Amino acid sequence: MTETERTFVMVKPDGVQRGLISDILDRFEGRGLKVVGAKLMQMDRELAEQHYGEHEDKPFFEGLVDFITSGPVFAMVLEGQDATRQVRRMMGATDPKEAEPGTIRGDYGMDLGRNVIHGSDHEDEGANEREIDLFFDEDELVEWDKIDGSWLYE
Repeated sequence: MTETERTFVMVKPDGVQRGLISDILDRFEGRGLKVVGAKLMQMDRELAEQHYGEHEDKPFFEGLVDFITSGPVFAMVLEGQDATRQVRRMMGATDPKEAEPGTIRGDYGMDLGRNVIHGSDHEDEGANEREIDLFFDEDELVEWDKIDGSWLYE
């Protein structure tokens, strides 16, 4: 049995502006992932720079920070077995032109710079915890039992 974990996911300003929050959330909940935290927020420059700090030396960093602070984002923490890997697969390739139909980016993404969604990297140990801590205080995350758990996992 795979361990239950939490993962950070964010609908970016292009997804919020296009009214995709509920469609994206429906996909995750339909998959069996549980929402333990969610909020609509406007990122300030300091938070954006912290969030994308790994890209600070790259030429696209300034544009990335400008974009992510250009409008509201919908930040959430999802929980489930192998949640990070599930979310990454459901999101699809970073470049929507390479994302498979049926994935979030394959269905909704238009451009590499406007790819609708961010999710923690399952290959970067600590990414989930770091990103969750950046966006959520402990008291904003809710512990609860999903009644369909026995129908989802052995």
